[in-house]
Amino acid sequence: MDSGDRRFSTYALVTGAASGMGRLYAQKLARKGYSLILVDIAADRLEETASEIRNEFADGEDGCMPDIRTFTCDLSKMEAASDVAKAAEGCEVEILVNNAGIMFCSTICDTSPKALSLIMMLHNYTPLMLCREFVPAMVARGRGRVLNISSLAAWMDWPAIGMYGNTKRFVKGFSRSLRIECRGTGVTVTNAYFGAVDTPLIPLKQSLRKVARNLRVMISADKATDKALSAMFHGRKGTMPGLLNKIFLPFIVILPDCVLSWLLRKMGRFVMVKA
Repeated sequence: MDSGDRRFSTYALVTGAASGMGRLYAQKLARKGYSLILVDIAADRLEETASEIRNEFADGEDGCMPDIRTFTCDLSKMEAASDVAKAAEGCEVEILVNNAGIMFCSTICDTSPKALSLIMMLHNYTPLMLCREFVPAMVARGRGRVLNISSLAAWMDWPAIGMYGNTKRFVKGFSRSLRIECRGTGVTVTNAYFGAVDTPLIPLKQSLRKVARNLRVMISADKATDKALSAMFHGRKGTMPGLLNKIFLPFIVILPDCVLSWLLRKMGRFVMVKA
């Protein structure tokens, strides 16, 4: 599918579009010729995203402007996916980017029930239901692309980030099931398995963030979104940017409990917060 064939006539729906990587996905998809449906809980920042993109195209020579629709929604609510689908009625959604997410470093016993429910609804239930809302129409049209954001942490049942990792493991699993079910239909499902990306989502102190960037363990949000969109448009099943992530992956999965317990005791005070 050539993303420039129908300039601005079809839509890309991006969740978590008010800031960070979501805003970058929105900007880059508009540049590729898609109108946008932008979803986030932060109404003011969501409008800022929309305004930035409109201003960029207002300065263009051809006068073409994407249609940009914003929808403020708490994606951790049971009815969120159906509400988003209603807001998108009348729009041909060709791309779905399930980007919205949250991360906290906290042991399960130190995490509030509200926070545990939030991360599971936001990472698991709502992306699954958004796929259920939009993928059948993609299949009926014979074209469409889904980009789900999993994580390197999907292989990491580690203390303090265990809930984050296990919710991302669910994304990894259901995306594969959906991808297989969509084979031959013209609809592709791509997973992005990011390691550390330099966004506020990762609660690292600035000093540790600088070390991670220098060691190239952490990549920029711009590079991460470029890699994810490239994989999506090429119909690949997944992408894991960063050579070190690929190198470390086999070792990540074999670390014994005693080593992880030791790391938690030694390093936990630097990264953990109550959620």
